[in-house]
Amino acid sequence: MTGLTRAEGNLPVDHQSAAAATSHGTSTPAGPVGSDPWLLMRHGTDPAGFAHDESLFALANGTLGVRGNLEEADSASQATLLSGVWERTPIEYHERFPGFARHTDTRIPVADATRIRLRLGDTPVRLGEGEWLQFERVLDLRHGCYRRRLRWRSPQGATLEIEAERLVSLAEPGLLAIRYRVHSIDYRGPITLESSIATGREAVGQGDDPRIGARLAGGLTRWAAQAHHASAWVGQQTSHSGIRLICAQRHQLTGLDFGDAACGADGVTQACTGMLAPGQTVGLDKFVAYAFTAPFAQDNADALLARANATLDAATAQGYPALLEHQSRILAGFWAQADLAIAGDPATEQALRLNLFHLFQSSSSDGHAGTAAKGLTGEGYEGHCFWDAEIFMLPALVTLAPERARAMLVWRHRTLEHARQHARELNHPHGALYAWRTISGDECSAYFPGGSAQYHINAAVAWAIRLYVDASGDRAFLLEGGAEMIFETARIWLQIGHFNPRRGGAFCIHEVTGPDEYSALVDNNHYTNCMAQRHLRDAVATAEWMALSHPTEYAALATRIGLDADEPAQWRAAARAMYLPVDAALGIFPQGDGFLDKPRLPAELATTADRRPLLLRMHPLGIYRHQVCKQADTLLALMLAGEQVDTAAKRRNFDYYEAITVHDSTLSASTFAVIAAEVGHAGKAYRYFLDTLRVDLDDLHGNAAHGLHMAAMAGSWLALTWGFGGLRVHDGLPALSPRLPATWQGYRFGLRWHDAHLRVEVDGDGAHYTLTAGEAITFLHDGTPQRLRAGQSLQLPCTGFAAMPTVPKAVVFDLDGVLADTAVLHRAAWQQLADEIGVPLDEATAARMKGVDRRGSLDILLERAPRAYGEAEKETLAARKNAHYVELIGRLGPQDLLPGARAAVESVRRAGLKTALASASRNAPQLLDRLGIATLFDYVVDANRIARSKPDPEIFLAAARGLGLAAQDCLGVEDAAAGIAALQAAGMAAVGIGHAQELDKADVLLPDIAAFDISRFIA
Repeated sequence: MTGLTRAEGNLPVDHQSAAAATSHGTSTPAGPVGSDPWLLMRHGTDPAGFAHDESLFALANGTLGVRGNLEEADSASQATLLSGVWERTPIEYHERFPGFARHTDTRIPVADATRIRLRLGDTPVRLGEGEWLQFERVLDLRHGCYRRRLRWRSPQGATLEIEAERLVSLAEPGLLAIRYRVHSIDYRGPITLESSIATGREAVGQGDDPRIGARLAGGLTRWAAQAHHASAWVGQQTSHSGIRLICAQRHQLTGLDFGDAACGADGVTQACTGMLAPGQTVGLDKFVAYAFTAPFAQDNADALLARANATLDAATAQGYPALLEHQSRILAGFWAQADLAIAGDPATEQALRLNLFHLFQSSSSDGHAGTAAKGLTGEGYEGHCFWDAEIFMLPALVTLAPERARAMLVWRHRTLEHARQHARELNHPHGALYAWRTISGDECSAYFPGGSAQYHINAAVAWAIRLYVDASGDRAFLLEGGAEMIFETARIWLQIGHFNPRRGGAFCIHEVTGPDEYSALVDNNHYTNCMAQRHLRDAVATAEWMALSHPTEYAALATRIGLDADEPAQWRAAARAMYLPVDAALGIFPQGDGFLDKPRLPAELATTADRRPLLLRMHPLGIYRHQVCKQADTLLALMLAGEQVDTAAKRRNFDYYEAITVHDSTLSASTFAVIAAEVGHAGKAYRYFLDTLRVDLDDLHGNAAHGLHMAAMAGSWLALTWGFGGLRVHDGLPALSPRLPATWQGYRFGLRWHDAHLRVEVDGDGAHYTLTAGEAITFLHDGTPQRLRAGQSLQLPCTGFAAMPTVPKAVVFDLDGVLADTAVLHRAAWQQLADEIGVPLDEATAARMKGVDRRGSLDILLERAPRAYGEAEKETLAARKNAHYVELIGRLGPQDLLPGARAAVESVRRAGLKTALASASRNAPQLLDRLGIATLFDYVVDANRIARSKPDPEIFLAAARGLGLAAQDCLGVEDAAAGIAALQAAGMAAVGIGHAQELDKADVLLPDIAAFDISRFIA
């Protein structure tokens, strides 16, 4: 394969690869999306989904973040955030013990300059009071801007079209620019645009959910404001952290004149007025600059205002089009490094691009701030930075934008003194311990068992430094602070562990918490011990390198931090003796001492209908007493430092820990995807990949409205490159072992290593490597060294995934949810019946009815009925529901087929295979006629022909008999768990259409029917 091209097609944002049916929250489906995977679109006008959209359409540059609101609308969740603006508040304890964190830092919303209000004559335009005739919003991943268009009719009958586009400059840290236009369809008269800087927003309250935000009374206070026709600005300051900021704005007008300007309690406003007639357009370009101080800095108001004005001078001189063009050039360089394509699956490519875009724009570019768990897309986790920056975000950035990976580590070095102080607070006389959650560098976790006890953060920083140096070749960073961080953090291990004579002198580490926060304060957490071993080995290697190559710098560093000459030898001894036991009976690594002795969590506690995480449902002690994992722990160690563990052992560990992991953390799925790919669990690898890929697009954990999950987004890139690409680092070299998922025709990604750029393309013919930049690169393919020079290419065979169990002779399709979304009709008909008989029907109950026949669904509905129903009454109710449904069917037509449905069935017939339909609907023949596909099936089985519904295999066995084939010769396509179970009970290979977790038993999972490619199953 010499040139993988990107296939394009319809890209629904509510793509059911990770659907809300099994999510922690409720998805907010989008409207149809165009054919360009560079554009994320929404057409929905339901305000309930706007907070989620504000996160998805947020723009940032590592310093400034602006959520994707509507300029004219009020939104309680809209926020503008600055990475360096946060407030400090005390942590209140009933009992405070030595070393407890004394305060927390919270990133708080600053002055919001996105607001633009309209007046037609003297009448304010309130979008909620008029009619939305057409609406779409677009996040342009190629150009780095957010734009949206609204055609709106006022209650008085005036029709306007409003277009707005904005960017947060990737070149200028404090700059926001908005282009805003109003076009009249039929309105004639005066118009006023009021452009404001609004103040008064407070940090969101978290309620009882620690994942969201903090309770923080008040917000920023205003110390000055000014407004006149040429410009306006507001000055704000924190109450306790000593930070001051200025937000200033200027405008360039089209068809308008400057009018009044005012300062009010809620901010400053500049009005622009003009006349509008049908066919005419007026508007403005708004330029906003932010400048802020470091905590307790001496910058005065004049200095801050001068900085903001300098930014505005440059921006207005360039103008909006030039700013957008510069933005596009910056992103073009980033996308060239990613070199991404997914052949035959444009929706997945779009989702990957979205995730990379948010990761890139939210990461720090200058090292003055860390990269928060939610980036700059929302207020979740109070804006805190955690270990996931080094373990998930940095590994993605290091081969895409190494300068940003370096900036992340520079920030850690800037906070090293805070880490030293934190170590002293925890009774360590020397060394450094990084805070578990922080903004300033100080520990902000009030719950030490799940916070400060996570000593593995030290290993995360050291591991990230080693990865960055290996990938970039930037050994100078070790001299500039990297070695100091590695040494200071390594010293802590000897203070929390010891050579245990009761375990043969093995080095044991006590009272720590690993990544799995559902087991706290344990001894010998496998992940912690394994990563500590890697850390200590890297510390020894770094010390030896510095002593040999840079003896003067090494001596100076040792003197400055008080490093004894014998400490590296102690590190080496501890690494060699590290306690990493294997359970003899199970052949796995115990997650910690005593972990395997605990009972497993009862199934009824592990899963609930609303899938709320355990941490919101159970007391921590109740969780700690069970064998249950919040997220990947031991498996993460195998991913990051498991090169000495054979594949069979990794598979045993995967199989064991998968069964007890509830994936309540968004960090979990990517690790499971990588290890599943490595051990040959192809279907599971792809399912976990989809979960991490679409965690925010489909709001799988129910909290994307409070900000996007940067580590999970980065995890989707790791699942692609580390999972399917098999990327690791062996002895400083990139090592690849590519595999091709059965649902893809091929994929491509780029890898920047030192000064070289390697293109990796994978398809059915193998792996194709091309050196696209640099003089030469050495890498490993399936363990064998390879070398490419400038302009050279190399094609090699892939290990690959196993094929389907059999080559099918026929394909049996389900109807609802596979070929057409008649499920919404069923849902509406059941709802109508439920309302008529006074029975509640919620989404959890509706989900249980999916894939079940009419009588079975009725029994589920009547479980909550206020009285019992006899058989005759049930028959009547079933008939009544069907009458409602048949009425709705009459509105169906070929246009209601799901995208790609007809093409999928026709491709099977063109390949010479037979086709059948197996539907639980008693109206299947009528549906097929209405949809215009009745002639495409050789045999149809519906509920009228069977006695037992899915998950019984009867319907699929009947389909096979009708085709004159054995069930084993058929491939089934289903979208419900009951259908997958029925297929497998029948002995058919099962293709699942939909969500990874619901359909985890499927042999192959596809995001939708458009991704179905029969050639993948018959080749």
